[in-house]
Amino acid sequence: MLLLVFILMLIAVGVATFFQQKKFGRKPAGQRKDRINRSPNFKNGSFQNITESPVLLPGSFSKMVRQLFSKPASTKPPLPLPSVQFDFKNDLSKNPVVIWFGHSSYLILLNGYRILIDPVIQGNASPVSFFGKPFAGSDVYSLNDLPPIDLVVITHDHYDHLHYESIRQLASTTGQFCTSLGVGSHLEHWGVPPEKITELDWHETTIYRDDIVLTAAPARHFSGRTFKRGQTLWSAFILQWHGYRLFLGGDSGYGSHFKEIGERSGPFDLAILECGQYGNNWPYIHMMPEQTVQAAEDLRAKVLLPVHWAKFELSAHPWNEPIIRVTKKASESGLFVTTPQLGEAVIINSVYPHKIWWSEITLR
Repeated sequence: MLLLVFILMLIAVGVATFFQQKKFGRKPAGQRKDRINRSPNFKNGSFQNITESPVLLPGSFSKMVRQLFSKPASTKPPLPLPSVQFDFKNDLSKNPVVIWFGHSSYLILLNGYRILIDPVIQGNASPVSFFGKPFAGSDVYSLNDLPPIDLVVITHDHYDHLHYESIRQLASTTGQFCTSLGVGSHLEHWGVPPEKITELDWHETTIYRDDIVLTAAPARHFSGRTFKRGQTLWSAFILQWHGYRLFLGGDSGYGSHFKEIGERSGPFDLAILECGQYGNNWPYIHMMPEQTVQAAEDLRAKVLLPVHWAKFELSAHPWNEPIIRVTKKASESGLFVTTPQLGEAVIINSVYPHKIWWSEITLR
């Protein structure tokens, strides 16, 4: 939870160093801010969810602080996570390929075009060194291991999705960046040339290489890298390419928007949806695993790829509980779920890994 990061920052950091201040990013200003003010989703000084979505339930703050200092050992895996080394030089598939690196970072290969989503491949999911460390084995890949990236997509500006060091490294080498409205302010502040940045409001569309269509879709979440929330937008993205449709979910609580997106833009060949970092104290901004399955069904997804787990300890649930619960519910519902190891390829309409690898870690 981002809010827990803020608590730690107050307790242990106090006044941030200049370098850490840089990590906080920059609030939108100028023409970008003017565009935000004209957005139908920006009201009363901040972006709004379609449905009222308090970040925390009333009276939950003290419970969260207690949880922070009394987490069970099961929130971390007992052994390093397994991974697969993908051969990027010999990817010959003509179908879309998705390679997951843990949490919400993954690479999409479209017949030679490379799209990197929310890259926090190495490093912490926070601006400080003592919180949000990756699990052992979950950071075996680095940006240097990947082929040149054509497009980076950032769903929203939370630390576990928008990583300062990664953007700094990608700024000069990546062809284009696509993100939610307002997030471009952070990217520019970190060295991404403005001509490389496309920012989308919900339901807006952009096209890359004449055949890759990206549309921003509503999500039920919030934004902010400091205490002021809602100054940048949070989104899912719909990717269309030669008849294929992929839903790139970002972060979202469950809501009616999934069914509306399914009716408007579905069915989807693959839905990549969060299933972890949930909590009873914040039920509206992250989904419980069973809701993840319902969201995939609402989207009319043929296959579900559950993400937002297996890398960081950002909640109090056991590290493998999200995937156990989501696969159990999917089995009951008849929804097909693919469960790749880190670095293992999912090839649309061809290869869907389904090994129960997390169980082997627990039983060793």
